[in-house]
Amino acid sequence: MKHQTMVILGAGTGGTLTANRLRKRFSTAELQIDVVDQNNQHLYQPGLLFVPFGLAKPDNIVRKRSSQLHKGINYHESEIESVDIETNRVHLTNGATLVYDVLLVATGTKLLPEETEGLDGPGWNKDVFTFYDLPGATALAERLESFRSGHLAINLFDLPIKCPVAPLEFAFLADWYFTDRGVRDDIRITYVTPLDGAFTKPAASATLQHLLEQKGINLVTEFNTGEVDTEGRKLISYDGSEVEFDLAVVIPLHGGADYVHNSPGLGDELGFIPCDNATLQSKAKPNIFAIGDAADVPTSKAGSVAHFEGEILVDNIDAFLRGQEMVERFDGHANCFIETGYSKALLIDFNYETEPLPGRFPGPIGLPLLKESRINHLGKRMFQSFYWHGLLPGRDVPGIGAHMPESGKRQLQTSGKP
Repeated sequence: MKHQTMVILGAGTGGTLTANRLRKRFSTAELQIDVVDQNNQHLYQPGLLFVPFGLAKPDNIVRKRSSQLHKGINYHESEIESVDIETNRVHLTNGATLVYDVLLVATGTKLLPEETEGLDGPGWNKDVFTFYDLPGATALAERLESFRSGHLAINLFDLPIKCPVAPLEFAFLADWYFTDRGVRDDIRITYVTPLDGAFTKPAASATLQHLLEQKGINLVTEFNTGEVDTEGRKLISYDGSEVEFDLAVVIPLHGGADYVHNSPGLGDELGFIPCDNATLQSKAKPNIFAIGDAADVPTSKAGSVAHFEGEILVDNIDAFLRGQEMVERFDGHANCFIETGYSKALLIDFNYETEPLPGRFPGPIGLPLLKESRINHLGKRMFQSFYWHGLLPGRDVPGIGAHMPESGKRQLQTSGKP
């Protein structure tokens, strides 16, 4: 194979694991790999959920991006100005230009608090917080320590967001946290969502809604937040209905990286990359691919998705570089541990066509699905070690492939109950 150049934009989960898998597959003489990111701080994003409750320390969930990349991968620390898809060039804000044969967009998604009226007002990080970034999670930890009575509102603004189950996990952990501190009876918790249920998938939604009820967490559905009055401490929907709060934890609107809007033809109006749902090849040009949160595929924006996509993507990029047909297909596989408090968690596993089902994962002898268990909680807590030492380095997981396993799952009855 002739020498070619691969540029990967983003050194998060998807970009890092893909770079490492490609480096193991191709020699430096065959493929030059350049990875770009705006900083050298790789954040283990699932750890953000635990920071507000004192279950994770900020210093323990951040490592250098460059240290996660295998030898022989070039790392560039710079913001991205734009991509010229016609000339195959990436322009960086530090003045450098990278020329590529193949481009992978892996720059994830960013929070857009400025898109919601009033959200970044005087009450931001005082009575209104988000745990979706490290400064917010850290500030929220301090606020929760002093919150002993009142109304806690947890508000999901809209989808897509990173890790769609995390807002529910926060509600469950808050119930546990306040109970453990002996103040739960003095705190009302409300989960506010634009969805018509607790979650997007019917079976999982029913299970999660039952857990909310069981834990005494109020559920407000079909609430489309248009404004946050941070001084008056009110969530205001587009139809004028309101939810008052003493403390609000919100999940702001998400969008793609800024440079996508400066790159004609690359992305959509939200800054995400339209691509083939199966091959992950961009619809803009054949030599562009996308992975993880940056892609517009109709599955969860979660780390597990990037992991499963990466296995498929590396094979397809390999075929593309060799001028061969891409035969690997991503089926939308996603799985998520859902912390429910009291050292228990649920596990859900699904794809484009199949919603979360009860049973076991990855087979008849495995972790319980759609059922609270301590082993699922341990699995979630142990995942951080696997993330740094297994997933990011691009190692395969024995017994767990990219495609959703059907073995071990039970089909739901027509009543919708297991």
